[in-house]
Amino acid sequence: MMIKCAVFDFDGTLFDSMYVWDTAGGRYLRSLGKTPSPTLREDLKPLSLYQAAEYFISEYGLTLTPDEIVAGIDRTVEQAYLNEVLPKAGAEAFLNKLKELGAKLCIATATDRYPIEAALRRCGLEHYFDAIFTCSEVGHGKDEPIIFRRAMEHFAADRGNTLVFEDALYAARTAKEDEFRVVAVYDRSEQQQAELRRICDFCLDSFKCTDEFWKFASAL
Repeated sequence: MMIKCAVFDFDGTLFDSMYVWDTAGGRYLRSLGKTPSPTLREDLKPLSLYQAAEYFISEYGLTLTPDEIVAGIDRTVEQAYLNEVLPKAGAEAFLNKLKELGAKLCIATATDRYPIEAALRRCGLEHYFDAIFTCSEVGHGKDEPIIFRRAMEHFAADRGNTLVFEDALYAARTAKEDEFRVVAVYDRSEQQQAELRRICDFCLDSFKCTDEFWKFASAL
């Protein structure tokens, strides 16, 4: 097996934290006296925080700057990352085995760096990751493959020895269409599981049941 670079999404993939984002946008808008659209969750799903802020300005008439809106959303979710969100069962053992096999691990996330680092530190997982890439810092959401390319290039890897782990269909499709090998990680927040499983190279239902994954990886 030669996995040189393993690129992990954070929310819904490594951590059981999608519930924070399922409600954060709506709670933030309500705090400003706005009524969220019933489709808000899906509208925001492919966007970085900065893109979401711009969306709030254009669709809800907010007069705040994008930076002010991002700061407000960050405050809304910060406490959950500092105190609540947990890694998925079996995730640490899975990460540890990848590291033992010589893979470089990184995170590619639409969430900002600070809450990700806070959650990793609290749960004792920060030492597994050699880098963190955020959509805000890269300047592109996961509707484009730039963040996956940056991660791969950071470790001087190529698509043949890079695996992208994602729970969301739109992000998995972006990576797959850019010819990455993609591992789908099950999360209940993704409603289109059949399509996600269809497009990915491997489907991981749980980090606690990984025997088939290691067989898949050994054949790469």
